[in-house]
Amino acid sequence: MTFVQLIDCRTSRLDEMNRLIDQWVEQTKGKRTATHAVIGTDRSDAAHVVEIVEFPSYDEAMRNSKLPETDRIFREMAALCEGTPTFTDLDVVRDEPLEAAAARRFFETIAVRGPLPPLNGLLAENYHHHDPGEEQDALGLDNMRREIEMWRGAFDFTFSVEDQLTQGDRVCTRWTWNGVQRGEFLGLPNTGREVSMTGTTVFRFDGTGRIREGWWQYDRLGLMEQLGALDALEN
Repeated sequence: MTFVQLIDCRTSRLDEMNRLIDQWVEQTKGKRTATHAVIGTDRSDAAHVVEIVEFPSYDEAMRNSKLPETDRIFREMAALCEGTPTFTDLDVVRDEPLEAAAARRFFETIAVRGPLPPLNGLLAENYHHHDPGEEQDALGLDNMRREIEMWRGAFDFTFSVEDQLTQGDRVCTRWTWNGVQRGEFLGLPNTGREVSMTGTTVFRFDGTGRIREGWWQYDRLGLMEQLGALDALEN
């Protein structure tokens, strides 16, 4: 179970504290078990500082605390504080990256059978679509809907999300697409073939939780080969 430790203190020497943390990060390479650290200051009281440190488990946190570098840096940090820092130990019972969930929901939504559901809850009105297979980027929600409808008109398909990585306002999703051709696609007549391809999409989210921009990379050449588009070139 993921474990989080909150360290609450008061200090007017935040710059020195940051330098100590930088030293600890450098000196514990290959040994520390902490996976994520955040430091925040109270907007109503700048001297009130909270550090949030995440570990894979409580046992890993205890192992991290026994490092000599951790002990030394903590004693030096405590000397920068007004009073003794307090600790709150938390077992994480829910950890939901909301933007990653929204990205996953997008792939599920565009693959549903029947009429395409509204996308305005997922995509911003000024969505910017980057696709190396297209001569021009698609700008705006309506243009993106037309792009999606083109694929839906040619294939019955599903997405399988293989991996997701989140950083800041961006979510990277590695996916596998499986489809059956049901109509014309880029001038190719319906073959009825089962096809598949892999790809990666990076979405940038706006401040409202909707997707503002997307960069797509996928094996369109492999898809065209599966549909027989390259047969004439090989003969």
